[in-house]
This record gives sequence, C-alpha cells and structure tokens, in this order.
Amino acid sequence: MRHVLKFALILSPLALAASCGAARSGDSAPAGDKAAQKSVEIERVPAQAGVGFIVQRVATLNEPWAASFAPGTPWLFVTEKNGTIKAVDTENHQVVTVGGAPKVDYGGQGGLGDIAFLPWESMPSLGTRTIYLSWAEEGPHDTRGAVLGRGKLVCDQSINCSISDLKVIWRQTPKVSGRGHYSHRIAFSPDRKHLFIASGERQKGQPAQDPRSDLGKILRLNLDGTPAAGNVLADENVARPGIYSLGHRNILGLRVDSRGRLWDLEHGPAGGDELNLVTNGSNYGWPYVSEGDHYSGQPIARHATQPQFNKPAISWTPVIAPGDFIFYSGTMFPALDGEALIAGLKSKALIRVAIRGDTAREVARYPLGSRLREIAEGPDGAIWILEDGGNAGLLRLTPG
Repeated sequence: MRHVLKFALILSPLALAASCGAARSGDSAPAGDKAAQKSVEIERVPAQAGVGFIVQRVATLNEPWAASFAPGTPWLFVTEKNGTIKAVDTENHQVVTVGGAPKVDYGGQGGLGDIAFLPWESMPSLGTRTIYLSWAEEGPHDTRGAVLGRGKLVCDQSINCSISDLKVIWRQTPKVSGRGHYSHRIAFSPDRKHLFIASGERQKGQPAQDPRSDLGKILRLNLDGTPAAGNVLADENVARPGIYSLGHRNILGLRVDSRGRLWDLEHGPAGGDELNLVTNGSNYGWPYVSEGDHYSGQPIARHATQPQFNKPAISWTPVIAPGDFIFYSGTMFPALDGEALIAGLKSKALIRVAIRGDTAREVARYPLGSRLREIAEGPDGAIWILEDGGNAGLLRLTPG
C-alpha cells in the first residue's frame, strides 16, 4: 500500500502490458500507449528492509531511454528515442534541449540509445566535456545496427548546449533486419583506458555464439573505439578483436561495481531475466541455455545442464523486464550501499538486489505503478528514475 504526503503534484502511472517479440519480456511499450495522467500527491512508498521512499515528479519527457549526470554538476542529460536530447537541472527543474543530436533510425526498440560521460571529467560547470552516445543507424536493404559515437558537449553560461565533432567510433556488425535487441549500453573501466559496449543479438539468436559477429556480445574498446588489447577470445584468434564476452541476448544494463567488476542485466525470453558477472572470454550461453523458455512454449536447456556456460548471479521467472540498473554508492541511503537497484518495466517496480561475491539475491521490490525505463544516482545521493513511454515522468526518490 502506498501513502501520500500533502504536497500536490502530477504523477503519471502507465497502463501497460507486454507486447509481442522482445516486448513480451517488457522492453517495448505497446504500440500507441499513452500515459494516463491523474492528479495525485507526492507519494510515499512504505519501507521494506529498512528503506522507504518519497517520490516526487519533477519533469515530463517523451520516450526517454537513458540518462546520465554530467560529473560534478546537477545536470541530468536524457536521451529520447526519437532522437532528442534533453538536459534537466535537477536543482531548479529547468529543462533545455541539446543541439547536435545524431540522425537515428527510430522505430520498435530503435532510436537514440545510451548517453555517457567520462566519470573522471568532473567539473562544477557544464563547460566543454567528452560525451558518448549510442543509437540505431539505418543500413542498406532494410537493415539496421547500433553505433557508438564520441563528441564534445559544449555549453555556454546561458546553458545553451550542443554536441560538436560527433564521430561514429564503432558499428555493430553485421547490420540485420528488424528493430529489436540493440542493447547498446555503455560503461567505462576503472583504469580510465577502456569502455564497454553491449551489443544485443537483434532477436536473431544464433549469432550470439558466432565469434565473427558482434551480435550478442559485450565489446571492450579503447576510448577512441579501437579494439582494446587483452581481449582473451581475440588473443586466441577465436573472435573479432573487440569481443570481450559472448552468448548474450538483450542487455539493458551494463555497470561496473565498486570493486571494478563488470555486470550486465539481460532480458530473457519467456522467463529468465538475468544479472551476470561478466568476465573476459566467458560465454553466457544464449541461445543454447536460459532460465526461461521460448515464447512458443518450447523449452530451452537450463544453465545447470551445460556448465561450460556461465550461469547468472540471479535470474527472474516471471520476468522483471529490466530497463537499467545502478550500484548505489551515495550517502542519502546508507542501507543501500553497494546494492544493485533495478528499474523494472513490466514489473513496474524498483527492485533491490544484494550482491555477495559472485551471487545475488533480491532484497525488496518497491512498486511505483508505472513502467520504469532508466535509473541514475544524483550527486547528493538521491535516486532518479525515468518512466517509460510518452508523457514519462522524471521521478526523484528521497528517504521516506
């Protein structure tokens, strides 16, 4: 049960159900879905495992997909799938549009994707800094693929921001038909030398096991997009030079924990969403193994039957349909330190997961009443969540 405070706001829970294909695991909102707005008050989510939340809606966006704070500032930069970038001042709730966004192939799960800044480029004002973006790009003969671009974000004192010198530094190979499972999430290694890019298997299945295809892989690259040295599969002449791990399905979260370890969060098919500790040269088994089954009901072998494939740290059936996740490190919620917080799409909840070594367990699930696409940690330790779809709320969660 949720309780309310006395301050009036507009919140917009979404009335949603899973749709076909990858959307059955909750990645896409049903076609034509609109957020049905209703007037409510700031909500209080009752405590579980010692943590509760006050939820405040501070802005409305259109089909947001990813968000990242410019390090050292209160400005949250948000990508919208149709190709627009918005910047939100989380202190006074000003929203501005950023110029210089790339042309994207918009449709299905495709469009403008992830946004990321170098964590060590921290400065108190926006100024000029490096920016990374991913998006879906059109190819020949009705094909598409994800790309990764790097450029400069340039903002003046009036907070007029634009992206300049944006260059594609990686392209998903090969481009294929369809508009699903791009993944294209970005993470940086703690050594400040490398980045990781998630490359979904584009709903094609078998390419996830093909070492000469980028599909269904995580790639480890230098910051300029060239393949990094030391990728085990490449060193053994097994795989393309950028490939770090294989056997992935649809990666919607990619994060490095406080110990410098890489984790991914994947959509399973009918069941079997999974959180994985990702290591160099490992194979995670898709489409040969899963903790879920095909949408047709045809069974898939479980990880326990084929131990040559890395098993998940935790999996979910029924699915939670994750949008993204963070490892919490702020001071506002001491009880959450080091835990994974997952924004759930089909589950319409914030899911709290404790990590112990290379395993994980769900600690609590906080219902928020709408599909949750993205999550970020603010400079003060507040938790920021983006709802999915049109008229999506930007929500600020503080202790309650």
